[in-house]
Amino acid sequence: MSDLTLYGIKNCDTMKKARRWLDEQGLTYQFHDYKSAGIDQAHLEHWCNEHGWEKILNRAGTTFRKLDDASKADLDQAKAIQLMLAQPSMIKRPVLDLGERTVVAFKPELYADAFAR
Repeated sequence: MSDLTLYGIKNCDTMKKARRWLDEQGLTYQFHDYKSAGIDQAHLEHWCNEHGWEKILNRAGTTFRKLDDASKADLDQAKAIQLMLAQPSMIKRPVLDLGERTVVAFKPELYADAFAR
């Protein structure tokens, strides 16, 4: 499987764990750093439609917590996507694109299950 793309931020500890896991399995993947390379609205809409915007928007992160109350109020998918486009650090990471579906976040068992299917 070589059409894998791992989306995230280079220096994130969770990203490093996900990359290490993929490397240890001998899996080939493309890495897309959405902090330096950006992310388009189509990807965010696809991920939000697949998983729900609540799972894609990282509300636990520093970037989101630093927002003013007005930006955090009345969140819906459209507003969440605009926030993530403006500040990609707010996107939950990693997002592993398997081609036919995506896996959000990283846990070894989550990835093992995704590749067992």
